[in-house]
Amino acid sequence: VVTFFRATSMPFRAGTLAAQRRSPSNDLASSAPTDDVHGSHGRQVCRRHELYVNFQDLGWLDWVIAPQGYSAYYCEGECSFPLDSCMNATNHAILQSLVHLMKPDAVPKACCAPTKLSATSVLYYDSSNNVILRKHRNMVVRACGCH
Repeated sequence: VVTFFRATSMPFRAGTLAAQRRSPSNDLASSAPTDDVHGSHGRQVCRRHELYVNFQDLGWLDWVIAPQGYSAYYCEGECSFPLDSCMNATNHAILQSLVHLMKPDAVPKACCAPTKLSATSVLYYDSSNNVILRKHRNMVVRACGCH
């Protein structure tokens, strides 16, 4: 995806900008390094967070035998333009973020959501009191990204 921004009326050459970036005396190069955990305005970028689902808290221990809970995780964070490659953004999310940048009232930002999910096994009693071991798909967030 190629994007163009009108940030200044003065034209510049990409080669000159690249040379400035490499220069150790350049103010841009000597500024504080970017934190990959924080996005615009100090908010956290889209990433996976801890979420432990405790079946006792849900009142499910009368029918769930094992496990007593599991780490499900969840996704949360900013999906602001430009979307970094570590954000696992879809092409649609990249374009949506660009449109949001240009028309913030017309289109929302891309959303942080699971990109990879895995299964977890649960041993439980069914409605006839049979013991069932079932592998439930899409129960654990493995990775997050912008959609």
